[in-house]
Amino acid sequence: MEKKFKELYLAGEIEFEAIDDYSYDWGMSDEECTLAEYLGLNEEEEDAWVSESEDALRELLDKQKK
Repeated sequence: MEKKFKELYLAGEIEFEAIDDYSYDWGMSDEECTLAEYLGLNEEEEDAWVSESEDALRELLDKQKK
């Protein structure tokens, strides 16, 4: 299965800005999952992104980086 945005970002394989491309791809796809599921985000991360900002999400993800 294809890795999700979050996995790739945490592994350092893509830049955070790629989230825009992933969001676009999701919007253009027939995926039945939510955008958060498509990106691999959990509820806390989705909430930070939606309620606060991309920076808030990036901060949460950066805390998880190895």
